Amino acid sequence: MTRVPLRLLLGTEQPCGYLPRRLSRSAFVAPHTPMTAEVYGALIANGFRRSGDYAYRPACSQCKACVPVRVPIAAFKPNRTQRRCLKRNADLRIERRSMLDDEAFALYRRYLLARHPFGGMDADDAKAFHEFLGSSWGVTEFWCFYEGTVLCMVAVVDRLPQGLSAVYTFYDPDQASRSLGTYAVLSQLATAETEGLDYLYLGYWVAGSATMDYKRLFEPLEQFDGSGWEPFAGPETVPLPLSTPATIMPTLKATPKS
Repeated sequence: MTRVPLRLLLGTEQPCGYLPRRLSRSAFVAPHTPMTAEVYGALIANGFRRSGDYAYRPACSQCKACVPVRVPIAAFKPNRTQRRCLKRNADLRIERRSMLDDEAFALYRRYLLARHPFGGMDADDAKAFHEFLGSSWGVTEFWCFYEGTVLCMVAVVDRLPQGLSAVYTFYDPDQASRSLGTYAVLSQLATAETEGLDYLYLGYWVAGSATMDYKRLFEPLEQFDGSGWEPFAGPETVPLPLSTPATIMPTLKATPKS
């Protein structure tokens, strides 16, 4: 077993991207930390997420709305609406890639301009696009969904020792009837089940945020309460504590390199 000490740095406050008229702050893993998919697997199991190469968790002073959630693969069964979504998108094919290209960037631009025009992300910044979605230390795949020869969605997925992590999804804003975001999650759940993985991590469910509420529809859902995972409690949930310890000590299994 390997024990890895991690130093956290507290970021500055900035406008919240989920809830209006609120400020957000994150605690980041110090940049010099030797990150790997195994280290990140331990972090995500303790309520962290990543943005590019940076692993972080919420550390807001006045708000506790962000709740880390995951789906236990063995227990998940698609409901009637989700089964309809699977059938509706059965004509799509998936190509899994290790890099993003200009075609994906063009779709990303269309998605941001249509769905999140004031979300604080620059749709024309190709460098930020690659830095935000990829990482230099993780095992990241880009699942490209095609209707014939036309790219209609990209799901960014991290592979972890214990499962998959849904990083980000963007899609053709003109195909709202397909429920592509739901289909991306269902595809990740199906892949995790086929591969015998334990969890799909969905990031943060945010109380009061309409854009994050879809996550609670993938039942049964689990939430991280600061010390462990428990069944999701919905609006009455007890969220991740806001303390920011200087050091955490995740325990990792040593993985031999091939």
